[in-house]
Amino acid sequence: MKVLVTGHKGYIGAHLVPLLKAKGYFVIGNDVDLFEGCEWEPLTPPDLEWKKDLRQITEEDLRGIDCVMHLAAISNDPMGDLNPQITYDINRDGSIQLAKLSKKAGVSRFLFSSSCSIYGKSDKPYMTESDPTIPLTAYAISKIETEKAVSAMADEHFSPAFLRNATAYGHSTMLRIDLVVNNLLACAVARGDIRIMSDGSPWRPLVHCKDIARAFVAFLEAPRAAIHNQIVNIGGNQENFQVRDVGNLVQKFVPTANIVYTGEVGADSRDYKVSFDYLNQLLPHFQLEYTLEKGMQELFFKYKEHGFSQHDFESDQFVRLRTLKKRLSRVENPI
Repeated sequence: MKVLVTGHKGYIGAHLVPLLKAKGYFVIGNDVDLFEGCEWEPLTPPDLEWKKDLRQITEEDLRGIDCVMHLAAISNDPMGDLNPQITYDINRDGSIQLAKLSKKAGVSRFLFSSSCSIYGKSDKPYMTESDPTIPLTAYAISKIETEKAVSAMADEHFSPAFLRNATAYGHSTMLRIDLVVNNLLACAVARGDIRIMSDGSPWRPLVHCKDIARAFVAFLEAPRAAIHNQIVNIGGNQENFQVRDVGNLVQKFVPTANIVYTGEVGADSRDYKVSFDYLNQLLPHFQLEYTLEKGMQELFFKYKEHGFSQHDFESDQFVRLRTLKKRLSRVENPI
């Protein structure tokens, strides 16, 4: 079976490629290589690699592929806000075009990497897949609009599914520290303090990046009837945390680090808890490999192993927004 992974050199793709190869799938990776040189450990190469803007993928390219796992995107709220139009062009329009071409080419399964950030802010105890969404950013809007457009393409031959991932964290060979868990732990290790830019009260659903990759494999291998045109939150009910809870757990690993509430971002517009009951219902055999504490422990050991320093913390390598600002022309003018 041939599987195309877009964004295979990204934070989650770096886990997904080796998982698929270990199971014997023929893996094609496509990545514009926007973050070339940002890896901190060697990447597992796919069986076949394309280096092109996803908007340049053709119907002919897609012929013979059984499943498209579409991860490639301008990847979070700050980067999306840097240039909202590019975010819509790539994350929404490029994704919809890829789905249309996949359907024409006879690709039977299309798995789209969406996000729980589309829930925005909610006082409801737990957000479910059927609840109204409140996308607050270009990134979140692009995700929900893609879900709607691609869902309308579903038929007996073309089976999309939409994985609404919780906030990712954890070790990856393509490490990012612009994610709340990774950032707070990196700050403690590198600087000796834990700087929380809000009052710490907002809720976040959290999931390890490898568990997101494992979920994509589970959706690939699930019976078509179980996942056909389904929207599914990816994470675990016990993995909803307030930001202050994350800070307290960081302090467990770095007891000498003090928690500092800077308040510099004011009231955080994103504040929501998410239910993952539907995932458990559809794929009862799929279980998360990581709890927050287990994933944080692994990442802490990796920081220590690599000698993660204040220079690393302040460099471009692990903060996608800093790198993107320098390389934006690659997506404005695709190669």
